[in-house]
Amino acid sequence: MEGNILNRRQGGRDRKDAREHRLNEEIDGPSVRLVGENEPRVVSLAEALQMAKDEGVDLIEISKQDMSIVKISDYSKFRFEQIKKAKEAKKKQKIVHIKEVKLRPSIDEHDYSHKVKHAREFLEKGDKVKVTMMFRGREIVYSELGLRVMEKMQGELTDCAVVERRPLVEGKSMTMFLAPGVSQSAKVKKTDIDREENNA
Repeated sequence: MEGNILNRRQGGRDRKDAREHRLNEEIDGPSVRLVGENEPRVVSLAEALQMAKDEGVDLIEISKQDMSIVKISDYSKFRFEQIKKAKEAKKKQKIVHIKEVKLRPSIDEHDYSHKVKHAREFLEKGDKVKVTMMFRGREIVYSELGLRVMEKMQGELTDCAVVERRPLVEGKSMTMFLAPGVSQSAKVKKTDIDREENNA
């Protein structure tokens, strides 16, 4: 093969300034750590370059530590596998959204039940819930009433939520954050029920 693999590459995608990895003669140092199908081993850079040349592929610098960590492979294939792994990892990532449920201190029972239902649906889907208690005018002086409503909601959601942040007054509102999970009190209650069933 005349020249090296790098010299026959054309187009911007394979230029050094457009790549994450150094290839072939771009790699420096007297020795490299060669990884791949066999056990990692230290060889001279010249030997590694010759091995890649003999196989008609590239010497790819994976990372740089005390010496370059390299792999012998076709760079196009190597990049394809990297992109594929990155996409698979992204698919496995769980995106958590924050949904908001708004309440009023004087909320009636029907609306309250509706809000609890929505909060439960969000939590069971894996989303976090921001519970906002809104006060009008001088209602803020009766913040304890709003706090009781929020604590009531928290108590009804112990089987599917944990408190990430307890109620906190912010201006003319009070906010609380719930995250998906089972609260400690719900776990204790379930344990007591299971114990009673086993003793029955």
